[in-house]
Amino acid sequence: MQELQKRLGSLREEFLKVYEKLKISDKVLKVSELEKEVAEPEIWRDVEVATAKNQELSKLQDEVQPWELLKTQISDLDELISISDEDLLEEITGQIEGMEAQFNELKKALRFQGPYDDKDAIVRITSGAGGTEAMDWAGMLERMYLRFFESKGFKASCLERVTGEEAGIKTAVYEISGTNVYGLLKSEHGVHRLVRLSPFNANNLRQTSFALVEILPVIKADTEVQIDDKDLRIDVYHSGGHGGQSVNTTNSAVRITHLPTNTVVAIQNERSQLQNKEKAMEILRGKLVQMQLEQHAETIGELRAGESAGWGQQIRNYVLQPYKLVKDTRTGYEETDPEAVLDGKIDGFIDTFLEF
Repeated sequence: MQELQKRLGSLREEFLKVYEKLKISDKVLKVSELEKEVAEPEIWRDVEVATAKNQELSKLQDEVQPWELLKTQISDLDELISISDEDLLEEITGQIEGMEAQFNELKKALRFQGPYDDKDAIVRITSGAGGTEAMDWAGMLERMYLRFFESKGFKASCLERVTGEEAGIKTAVYEISGTNVYGLLKSEHGVHRLVRLSPFNANNLRQTSFALVEILPVIKADTEVQIDDKDLRIDVYHSGGHGGQSVNTTNSAVRITHLPTNTVVAIQNERSQLQNKEKAMEILRGKLVQMQLEQHAETIGELRAGESAGWGQQIRNYVLQPYKLVKDTRTGYEETDPEAVLDGKIDGFIDTFLEF
């Protein structure tokens, strides 16, 4: 039993170090404060504010609950060991092993120490040149990511989706909510290249297709990213409505151009011009922050036009013919089962990038 006590003591010591480093205690206090706020009837007079508070609370609860549960389990097991005999040796050993495995998963949160890693993310998928073939590839990536989000328990909200004439998508934009979403997904930002026998070619020739995946942090508050109003051009135009139906008969679609960088964001999916403008500004902030990270600029004002990674950064090759291989060009990590990868099993690529 002494050996088990020593092993549990080491686990407790390391656990408390990480617990403190991630400031879980502060987050527990924040959960308590938010619970009191959303319990007040007055807050629901402003549904938008109340909803935002509720979402923040839910996200924080998801983050801290596993830590609090493991903390309690370690304490309870410590007491159990002190009063147990050798008959429970095997059972207690199994419990400690389970806690160690759980702790190893939880401490992966240490990888997310970037300034925006705890944010939600905007995922934008755009097909490259190549018509139907490229649009089909963009659609395959969309399915891959949606499967991955589902496996992680993330919430995916579609902001914009333009389908191809024959297959796939021209572009799709999703807002993804969960714990450390941007920190987890930032490795996917860049150009994805597919090599396969084309199903859209009568001669069944080998075809290379490209799609751009943009991962942007969700930054809702103006105070987090300062954008000068004089640097913006805002245009409104007639929206095509949801799913091609003419439900919008007013000029509700919004296009915002950040003039210094010539960055353009257009949104027409929301019901009102105000909602579209707010969502477009949210995406624009994310785009400018991503450019800031790529250019190593200290402020948004230092950004230079035309210098973001864009289509110039090919990060991953998906080869289905003449052999089967998915390989990351940055880390060298590879998988020999492209079908599994395209079914959402991309954890290996993400984990390797975060540890690279």
